[in-house]
Amino acid sequence: MLTRLAYRINLTLERFFPEQRLFLKSDATTRFIRLRPTTQAITVAVSALALGWTIFATAILLMDFINSGSSREQIQRQTALYETRLNALSDDRDLRVAEAAGAQERFNLALAQVSAMQERLLASEDSRRELETGVDVIQNTLRRTIKERDAARVEASRATLAMTQQSGVTNSDAGRVHDTEVTLDVMTSALMDTAKERDANAAEAVKSAQRTEAVMKQKAELEARNDVIFAKLEQALTVSVEPLDKMFRDAGLDPDQLLNAVRSGYSGQGGPLSPISLSTMGLSGSPDETRANAILAGLDTVNLYRIAAFKVPLGLPVKTTFRYTSGFGGRNDPINGSARMHEGQDLAGDYGSPIYAPADGTVSFAGWENGYGRLIKIQHAFGIETRYGHLSQIRVDVGQKVSRGDRIGDMGNSGRSTGTHLHYEVRLSGNAVNPMTFIRAANNVF
Repeated sequence: MLTRLAYRINLTLERFFPEQRLFLKSDATTRFIRLRPTTQAITVAVSALALGWTIFATAILLMDFINSGSSREQIQRQTALYETRLNALSDDRDLRVAEAAGAQERFNLALAQVSAMQERLLASEDSRRELETGVDVIQNTLRRTIKERDAARVEASRATLAMTQQSGVTNSDAGRVHDTEVTLDVMTSALMDTAKERDANAAEAVKSAQRTEAVMKQKAELEARNDVIFAKLEQALTVSVEPLDKMFRDAGLDPDQLLNAVRSGYSGQGGPLSPISLSTMGLSGSPDETRANAILAGLDTVNLYRIAAFKVPLGLPVKTTFRYTSGFGGRNDPINGSARMHEGQDLAGDYGSPIYAPADGTVSFAGWENGYGRLIKIQHAFGIETRYGHLSQIRVDVGQKVSRGDRIGDMGNSGRSTGTHLHYEVRLSGNAVNPMTFIRAANNVF
């Protein structure tokens, strides 16, 4: 039965694959190999399958290569956009700082001008009061002179009457006329002098009033300019403080506690012991001074935020091209496949890529540790610690102080690792937290 079936199959296939003989000739003998139709069909089928598999595998490899190339280009474009945004934000921040500094200088100049104008206004007011006092004195003197004149006339009349009674001779009309003329001359001269002094004092009072009005107008214009300067300063402070406040809150940190910690760490004071001298000059408590003190307090807050930003690990420890691989949280172990907690963020890049400190701190560990391989631990302010694992090279020593942007090591594949990458951890008071909260928080400012 099987022989007949094989015969029929060979007979059917012989139409397409006729029987072939392959002769092998040597010096002594001649042999041949018989290639039946079934054998040829099987050979052709196997060759077709091999060719098809080769084409399919080649297509898959080409597609993977094309996709990897497009992914690299996309990452490079995103990196370029990110760097452009960082540069733009940095330029805007520098511009805001320069505007705040310029506004502060203009504000100080305006305060100096206001102080000078106030001094001139006070001097003008004093002059006006002195003139009013002089006019009052002259008027009082004139009244007293008139009273003395009237009293003298009365006494003269009494003396004349007494002399007439004693001598029995009356003063002639010519004598009385002469006495009247002399008296009128004296009174006219005194009245003219008084009128001149009154006119001079009135003119000086008018000039003082005009100067006072001009000073008040200048003061009003200066106050208007001060309002504009204050508004710009307050707006600049709001624009500067809100992103910083949001940055620290997004990182899971309390801005008030951070500011208090920085303020207590930068609170050095001193100087010679001197007695207290109390004075009320310059302590008017005006609204401008209140606003100025509020702006100065805001500038102090911005400066405290700047100090805290250099002490908190914000941003990325890798500046070259990389890819986020394994994130923070539960995952299947890449080596044995078991469920494990991953306490950091993996950043895969080129072997030997430089690793930088994201904040000021002190190196607390630099060496080999199981699982991490070559490991660096940096202790930062506010109870924050960062870890950098699987390094190829360590470039710092224990106890060394590092600043933001200092190179501390190179990316590698040491320890329990499946490929070149950086294992980056952030710990608060010893507890691991998601590093991406700190990395994303930096996008608001840096």
